[in-house]
Amino acid sequence: MFHSKPRGSWTMPTSAWRPSTTNSESRRRTKMRSCNPWVFLPPIFSVCTAAGLWGVYFVALYDNRVLPLSSTYRRRNGTANSPYISMAGNFPPASCIFSQVMNLAAFAGFVVGILRYLQVKNRLDKPWLNNLSLVLFSVSCLAMTAVGNFQVLEMKGIHDTATWMTFLPGLVYFLIQSYITLKVNLRNEGRIVAICRFLLSAAIFLCIILMLSLGSLPYMHNVRCQWALVMFYLIFLSTFAIEFRHCRFEVVCRDAVEDQSEPRASHGCREQLKQL
Repeated sequence: MFHSKPRGSWTMPTSAWRPSTTNSESRRRTKMRSCNPWVFLPPIFSVCTAAGLWGVYFVALYDNRVLPLSSTYRRRNGTANSPYISMAGNFPPASCIFSQVMNLAAFAGFVVGILRYLQVKNRLDKPWLNNLSLVLFSVSCLAMTAVGNFQVLEMKGIHDTATWMTFLPGLVYFLIQSYITLKVNLRNEGRIVAICRFLLSAAIFLCIILMLSLGSLPYMHNVRCQWALVMFYLIFLSTFAIEFRHCRFEVVCRDAVEDQSEPRASHGCREQLKQL
């Protein structure tokens, strides 16, 4: 059946309401397209590294190589060792997982450091500060590979040196990055983020002090401080995702012949314009 419209009645044209849905859909599509995939690198790096280290601990605990962290004392009569991260990753098969985790963490962390360096490169009035932070974090990432590949019971001197070369330059890097965050103040989020990063840096520094001061005691507090130090270390690196939301990183590859031909073409066009 056909329904006739009464005279004097008015219906809203379809063009009056369709653009609103179209605009909302276009905004959603624009947001999806503008989503930077590099945003997920810092949190994925931190979560996967933490999961790998805890996996190493549980494997060593299952094989009765280390004591549980819930124990009161670091040493007990028997074959179990203190559950330091390095000690848990000293015996196979946990040592194989530990080496792989540290190597991948060093590579992914170095990529995060490079992206952070490029992000604030043109925003600082003191470029040497950004260059120094990149060098410090590169040393820290390189030391991570040594920690994973040189077991503590086999090459204790190299392992311990690499451990401190990971923590100390990393701490200085975190302090510099907290200062850079405050100075750059990207999208007016710098102050809040800088405060959080200064607090994380202070927590890392406190864990280092407690590790050194409690090392002579037979209790488990020293070991727990080391685990807390590494977790704070990873949490700090994951916070770079906050600034990565506002930047897009692209890799551009150009042919050298094309780059050389462009100035020649522009120069030829200028000569033709002068002749005209």
